Amino acid sequence: MLRILALFSVVLLQAACTNLHIDQPGTRAPEPNRTAFEISRDVVVSSAEWPAQLLADVYRPLGAGPDSPRPGVLLIHGGAWKRGSRDQVDHLAEQLAERGYVVVNTTYRLVPDAIWPAQLRDVQQAARWMHRQGLAQGIDPERIGSFGYSAGAHLASLVAAVADDPTWGASDTRMRAVVAGGNPADLSLYEGGSLVPAFLGGEQDEIPDTYAAASPITHVSPTHPPVFIYQATLDAYVPFEQALRYKAALDRAGVTNELFIIRGHGHISAFFADDEAIEAAITFLDRHLR
Repeated sequence: MLRILALFSVVLLQAACTNLHIDQPGTRAPEPNRTAFEISRDVVVSSAEWPAQLLADVYRPLGAGPDSPRPGVLLIHGGAWKRGSRDQVDHLAEQLAERGYVVVNTTYRLVPDAIWPAQLRDVQQAARWMHRQGLAQGIDPERIGSFGYSAGAHLASLVAAVADDPTWGASDTRMRAVVAGGNPADLSLYEGGSLVPAFLGGEQDEIPDTYAAASPITHVSPTHPPVFIYQATLDAYVPFEQALRYKAALDRAGVTNELFIIRGHGHISAFFADDEAIEAAITFLDRHLR
C-alpha cells in the first residue's frame, strides 16, 4: 500500500509534466532494425477438436523461417471481452513486424456467446500454436511475448501469469515478456455495472472465487515474466489505480516491470494517440526477447 501511495504522489507532484516512465532501465536496448514483412490472413491456430475455429493473421518479417527464427508476439485485441476484432490492432502488428517480430494477431470468442474462461482458453490455443507449430512460421519458441490493450491486456497478462499454474496454465503457453496497456488486472475492483458480470457469469458476491481466478494480479509470482505496463491517467474505464496495484504486486514478487504513465488521455484516446508509449513498449520487448 505504501508503494501505491508513493506512486500516486509522484504522479500528482509531476502533474504539469509530460509522460512519465517509472523503472525504465538505464541499459540501452538493442538498436532497432527495420524490415519488410508479409501477412498470412486467417491462419487457423486452434486444434481440430476446439469448439470454435480460431483464426489469426500472421505478420512475418521477410527472411524469417525454420532456419532463421525470430522472436514472436501474440497480439490480442480489446473490446471489453464482448466486441472488437484483429483490425483494431493491425497497426500494432505492422509496427512489431517492421521491427523483426513474427506477430500472431489472434481472435477469441466473445461475450455473450462465450463467457470466462473461454477467452483465456482461446488465447492459450494461439499461444500453444506458436510454441508447437510456430517454428514453421519462423517463430523462435523460446522467445515469445504477449501484447494487448484493455481486455486484450487482461488476456495477455493472464496467459503469461498462469502458465506455471497446473489448474489454469501449461508450459507450452509460456511467455517471456508481457506488454499490457489499460489493463483491468484486478477484477475485484469492479463493483456494480454489467460488463464484468457478463464476462464472468455473475456478480462478485455470488462468485468471488471466479473474480479472483480471472484477475491477473491474483496469479503474480516470482516466476512471472517481465511486464511493461502503460496506463492513461484520465482512464474512466480502467482506473489508474489498476496499474498501480498491478505494479505493486509485481514489485512485491520481485518481477521486473516498467510503468509508462500517459498524461492527458482517457482509455480510448491513449490507445490511438500515444506513439511514445508504443515505442517504449517495443523497446521493452527488444530488451527481453532479443
